[in-house]
Amino acid sequence: MDDQVDTKIRIRFLTSGVDDVEVPAGSNLLRMSIRYQGGLPFKCGGGMCGTCFCKIEEGAENTGPLTGKEKKMLTDEEVAQGHRLGCQTSLNGDVAVSWIPLDQRATPGRKPLK
Repeated sequence: MDDQVDTKIRIRFLTSGVDDVEVPAGSNLLRMSIRYQGGLPFKCGGGMCGTCFCKIEEGAENTGPLTGKEKKMLTDEEVAQGHRLGCQTSLNGDVAVSWIPLDQRATPGRKPLK
């Protein structure tokens, strides 16, 4: 039996205050936010719109590698600061994530961030 199948990890959705969501390792961040009402904004779910732009505040080392879509959408500076697209982020360990609520953004996508 594969150990990863039984491994559970925890997600803290800091912006919405949803704590200690326990999910299987290998889960997708956006899918788990939807399933457990974590509140991460989304629109397309496919890495094209940037609505699920978020910041991994803790546990960035517990995320999978950047996808090609993230490499096209995110700047090097954003990546260095821990930003990811929730729909493209796989998880292999505990993380805490934050984001700017849509009603506080200039546009529904990821800009501007300061």
